[in-house]
Amino acid sequence: MIHFFKKPVSHIALPEKFTYPFHYTPHPLCVLAAEEVKEYIASRKEWQEELALGKMFGVLVVQETGKAMNETTRKETDEGYRIGYLAAFSGNLAGKNLHTYFVPPVYDLLQPQGFFKIEEEQISAINARINELENSASYLESIEKWKTETERAQAELNQAKAELKAAKEARENRRLSSTGISEEEQAALIRESQYQKAEYKRKEKEWKNRLEECEAEVNRFKDEIERLKAERKERSAALQQKLFRQFRMLNAKGEVKDLCTIFEQTVRKVPPGGAGECALPKLLQYAYFHQLKPLAMAEFWWGDSPKNEIRHHGYYYPSCKGKCEPILQHMLQGLEVDENPLLDNVHKDTKLEIVFEDEWLLVINKPAGMLSVPGKAEKIDSVYHRLKKKYPDATGPMIVHRLDMATSGLLLVAKTKEVHRHLQAQFENRKIKKRYIALLDGVMAKAEEATPQPTGKTEKTGRIELPLCLNPLDRPRQIVSEEHGKEAITEYQIITNSEECTRVAFYPLTGRTHQLRVHAAHPKGLNCPILGDELYGKKADRLYLHAEYIEFRHPVYGDIICIHKEPDF
Repeated sequence: MIHFFKKPVSHIALPEKFTYPFHYTPHPLCVLAAEEVKEYIASRKEWQEELALGKMFGVLVVQETGKAMNETTRKETDEGYRIGYLAAFSGNLAGKNLHTYFVPPVYDLLQPQGFFKIEEEQISAINARINELENSASYLESIEKWKTETERAQAELNQAKAELKAAKEARENRRLSSTGISEEEQAALIRESQYQKAEYKRKEKEWKNRLEECEAEVNRFKDEIERLKAERKERSAALQQKLFRQFRMLNAKGEVKDLCTIFEQTVRKVPPGGAGECALPKLLQYAYFHQLKPLAMAEFWWGDSPKNEIRHHGYYYPSCKGKCEPILQHMLQGLEVDENPLLDNVHKDTKLEIVFEDEWLLVINKPAGMLSVPGKAEKIDSVYHRLKKKYPDATGPMIVHRLDMATSGLLLVAKTKEVHRHLQAQFENRKIKKRYIALLDGVMAKAEEATPQPTGKTEKTGRIELPLCLNPLDRPRQIVSEEHGKEAITEYQIITNSEECTRVAFYPLTGRTHQLRVHAAHPKGLNCPILGDELYGKKADRLYLHAEYIEFRHPVYGDIICIHKEPDF
């Protein structure tokens, strides 16, 4: 399965360490390998319709570890080690896991005579039986009969109650008549009351019995459906566990762990569906099994973006966190791997710029690449750490709102708990106005519709409303979800556009995580990611997003404060 480069690569320096898969710039060898894979994919016309829907591919640059023979001395030498690459896709392709150009899966769950397909057929048969019962005429008729009889019972019993009440009132009127009633008449009224109550009880019991019969008929179907669903759930869970035990993942030390063992150490305890079927685990497994040394990796997207997630054709993406991070933590052991660049304190010598300050609050210009508040790794520098040291007597959380680590710009900070509470209330009530400036990676379609002005600016404006929520299988990515997402609203104005990028002003009316980044990149938003956005677009020297303006009411003396700080791009 190893492919050797079509072009000479001896002039390209090999990477010193293996790629950190969750935050990387593709190595030049990976870029060359990916281009060759893209050329191959494009040549397979029979796949194009399926691939247009979108699929992740991966390349792994490897080095042969076997000894080569020197033709002159006829002795083994290390100088003959060749560099090549492996290719893989996530999931399956054209209904199969096995294709000659790509490495095989860790376990082929699609093999016809394998336990997975056999048990899957049994579970499918249960699904068919459930569907048959739920849509059977007898079941639907029994539900309708129960509903109709319940309505009839309610109507008749309500009518009977009304008649009882009317008869009771008539008896009371007779008892209170001016002429009075005899003992014999009084006894007759009592008998009448007793009879009518008994008749109501009899009717009530009759309807209860009839409804119980109707309900029993419905429950006969429901119980069978629930039994089948319970069997399906039990068999599916058992099948998943058995399947995950087949994924015996290697690492560079030669150690083996199955997916169940790997995920036992995680919060969720069990592997998510599709674990072990992504491109990079396949590539590493094949390399280790065939004694190939992994040098560098890259994964890229081919085709349209999925409905909720954001992917762009041909762009490189980091490995997913939910499915792959626990697996790769095991599989990369024994390799010398690049450090997570996000843990590098790039601003250790950077002095925070204070744009505005008084006795109660301040506004700082946060540099791109610095956290607003401490993350999981407490040792990583943050605005909070800096300000807590500078203002040791400040009370409360201090940081009123957050900017993404990669975003630069104005950040509002409170020196007291009371001021913090007051400013947060302004955010919650949408009283604080903010403006961001961004460079979008390309000419936005909506920008082409805008009318250029003599100044070179445009007056194209718009509004984006796409609800957002966290992608639990790929933190910290956000996804668009009408079902689970929270309201997210952004207004925008196109400032200028060129052949390479579009300059946009964003006015967020809500403050969701990655709101501007997703609204820019999503096909239903601007469909043009912010330049340098490696989560939703392409990596660059920085994320070109800057919070340049903030307006708020001072919590103490009530004046409107307007702060402006232009970006340096």
